[in-house]
Amino acid sequence: MPLPNMHHPSAKYLSRLSRMLQCTISHPMEIPGMPKLRMNLDELTRMRRSWVSAMGSFGGGGTSDDGRLQEVSDFAPNPGALRMLRYVPPALPPGAPLVVVMHGCTQNAAGFAEGTGWLTLAERHGFALIFPEQSRSNNANTCFNWFEPGDITRGAGEVASVRAMVARMQTDQRIDPARVFVTGLSAGGAMTAALLATYPDVFVAGAIIAGLPFHCATGVSEALGAMRHCPAHTPAEWGDRVRAASPAPQRKPIVSIWHGDADTTVMVSSATEQAKQWCNVHGLREPDSVDDQVDGVAHRAWRDAGGTVRVELYTVRGLAHGVPIDPHAPGDRGVGEAMAYVLDVGVASTWRIARSWGLVPAGGVAQRVEPVLP
Repeated sequence: MPLPNMHHPSAKYLSRLSRMLQCTISHPMEIPGMPKLRMNLDELTRMRRSWVSAMGSFGGGGTSDDGRLQEVSDFAPNPGALRMLRYVPPALPPGAPLVVVMHGCTQNAAGFAEGTGWLTLAERHGFALIFPEQSRSNNANTCFNWFEPGDITRGAGEVASVRAMVARMQTDQRIDPARVFVTGLSAGGAMTAALLATYPDVFVAGAIIAGLPFHCATGVSEALGAMRHCPAHTPAEWGDRVRAASPAPQRKPIVSIWHGDADTTVMVSSATEQAKQWCNVHGLREPDSVDDQVDGVAHRAWRDAGGTVRVELYTVRGLAHGVPIDPHAPGDRGVGEAMAYVLDVGVASTWRIARSWGLVPAGGVAQRVEPVLP
């Protein structure tokens, strides 16, 4: 990726650079910023060049690209200054589903697409994909800015850019507007929550992997604190943050939460707070769950009066910070490739998520996920 222009006129860029220089680095997946520095512009420029070069050595999500991803550079509006990469399987029919996949910090779209296995499932089963990609000019660690109010407000910043990407796909590919989904890891998981909250009229369901509750932090300092110790609020307090994010009436997206109990980057307590938030949005009581095992993973499910799962939580034993995959599993389950933050732990989360959304046929018939309306 080319070095950012230090004299870029964008107000977004300049404000981001200022914020990034106020952060303290400790772990490449943890920190959405840069070291705290006090120096003149020339020194800042030299330091930034050295930092960008050093960050490339982490190789968080891989950089491989077999040519299947296509960049769309002219989608608009793009207030978040994100890249749009998409995958459209050959002969995709009108009315096909769409999944938006959000990478984590230090990762890029191409590596995350390959590692998680979404490309393989989309090719086999005929649905389209969007991979929004962050740039270092927005965030030095390529984290989506889930902690910045200007990026998680409907009609503004990064969430508005992703909304514009979906609109472009609806125009170009005539996708089914009732089958648009979103998933993401870490910072991408937190942005998944933001997209579900700000655009419930766009996304029918989402899967948050190693993420955080919507609007749990403002600014870098609070974000770091939330990752290590997610603030505890009442279900109603969490739910109010979602309800305030988009105009009524709101569609209520189905939410799947995935977290590892060995995650030391975003503590597993975050998953409990997410469940409280989304249960409240759906009018469900957080204690009223049904606990079981799915593919050997502890699973809690909250169902509506009709018995349909509206919120679910997977707690993966022994999983550190990353997307759990099982590339050696038989059939469709065996997709993906282990890499940094995409972890082969014998749990096929990508397949399981796609199946819950009706993207992978069950008994030869694809299921359709229906939204809940107030």
